[in-house]
Amino acid sequence: MKQHEKLNYVEFPAKDLAATKAFFEAAFAWAFTDYGPEYTAFADQGLDGGFFKADLCAEQDQGSALLVFYSAALEETQAKVERAGGRISKAIFAFPGGRRFHFIEPGGNEFAVWSDIDA
Repeated sequence: MKQHEKLNYVEFPAKDLAATKAFFEAAFAWAFTDYGPEYTAFADQGLDGGFFKADLCAEQDQGSALLVFYSAALEETQAKVERAGGRISKAIFAFPGGRRFHFIEPGGNEFAVWSDIDA
């Protein structure tokens, strides 16, 4: 839902657009709408957005913002990420308020998943 002066859309670069789409379809059941060969969009995922073909990628240690998914079953979500081709870049760790892990999707972008539910 569009709300005045609230975040509405996010865009990410993707080195391999087809691999990025296949990953998110398999790991999180996302659906995409293609807008030409170099852009694809997703919706209804908490924040709408898209991926554009580029040689860059978004990684936290390079100053990029980190988008974080929520999971009620952290280990199960990690297994889905790995089965879909994601690379775990930070194993599950505890922090005040919960636990999380970081992963790199096949297009090179880093995301994280957190949970406030103990294992």
